[in-house]
Amino acid sequence: MQPAFRMSRTAPLESAAVIDLHCHVLPGIDDGPQTIEESLAMVRVAARSGTRTLVATPHVNRRYGNRACTILPLVEDLNRRIRDEGLQLEVRPGAEVALLGASLLGAEELCRLRLGGGPWLLVEPPTAPVEDDVEELVMSLVGEGHRVLLAHPERCPSFREDPGVLASLVGQGVLGSVTAASLRGHFGEDVARFALELLRSELIHNVASDAHHHEARPPTVLGELERAGLGPLAEWFTARVPEAILAGTEIPQRPLLKAVTQTRAAWVRREPAARERSVRGSPSPPPASWS
Repeated sequence: MQPAFRMSRTAPLESAAVIDLHCHVLPGIDDGPQTIEESLAMVRVAARSGTRTLVATPHVNRRYGNRACTILPLVEDLNRRIRDEGLQLEVRPGAEVALLGASLLGAEELCRLRLGGGPWLLVEPPTAPVEDDVEELVMSLVGEGHRVLLAHPERCPSFREDPGVLASLVGQGVLGSVTAASLRGHFGEDVARFALELLRSELIHNVASDAHHHEARPPTVLGELERAGLGPLAEWFTARVPEAILAGTEIPQRPLLKAVTQTRAAWVRREPAARERSVRGSPSPPPASWS
């Protein structure tokens, strides 16, 4: 098992372009845009909002059986169209891999689906209650050599029921990525409140758009952070951490800013062994279905 990530020293915040690590921007491949023109509309919105790098993360799950061999050509085609329009933005390949079923993909395919060709894999935890041990499944990926970035943990019932599970994972080197739309209530008030709790409790290291459409679910991030009172940390969430994730370098330490520093929640301080778990025991067999 790989050791937990190390954080480098904090540097003063400077202006930096947004790197959006989670965006469904490829056409006709999942529940995002269905045409290249719709993809370009998303790119234009992203570029206007300060994004200079988009990582294309189509779903890889039971419904959308995407593979790296189908994702890469679409990324290349979209980048050609972006260059033709003179837009200052680059799309890089990646994927959003469903946790329930990741083990069925094989080691080589999982490596090819990592974010931007780096060591980090964007993993989608289940957004509905499951009997599977989420922590165990995540750590099995870590044990196989993947660095795991969890997509929208604020929407995962397992974490909402016991946030200490997420705290335990973060303590073992896993990172969390909140969806910007969650902060503005797109998924409901409860999700918005939990997202803010996680951000303020230092269990989140990135905020991404998880965009699917140029209007309904646009590729914007900075405005949502400002409205949530997290503007002083915007560059850490959207530029410095994602830059390190793509490069495979040390994760920069979160700046200590009085505007956002709060007492950490009690469930963060609890030792993992002290938490009660509803499901424990020997490792579960690979799941038969996807999320």
